[in-house]
Amino acid sequence: QGQLVESGGGLVQAGGSLRLSCTASGRTFSNYGIAWFRQAPGKEREFVAAINWWDLVTYYTDSVKGRFTISRDIAKNTVYLQMNSLKPEDTAVYYCNTVRRARYGLGPQDALDKWGQGTLVTVSS
Repeated sequence: QGQLVESGGGLVQAGGSLRLSCTASGRTFSNYGIAWFRQAPGKEREFVAAINWWDLVTYYTDSVKGRFTISRDIAKNTVYLQMNSLKPEDTAVYYCNTVRRARYGLGPQDALDKWGQGTLVTVSS
């Protein structure tokens, strides 16, 4: 197993944008799906978006469709989450992890690697 590192979070006003990055040290993402999850204060960790490294198939939870875009950069071994039109309810710690494949119904129990520290996204109203 490698170590996952999330970055790019911050404080933004509602309607603003952020781009999160997920990198892995000691491993590559080849042959895996990569998913973003988030955990808001007092709530369970939930699925946000996922992408298959090999065919770029993507899935999104309904609440972020049309606003968030997941992508990957092979050369940098990095997965991104572009978040536009942010809302206060998007406030959470965002985590990435590998999964067997991107699909509907993913949950934290499908994660394959040790969780990283996450990156905090705070959206002010």
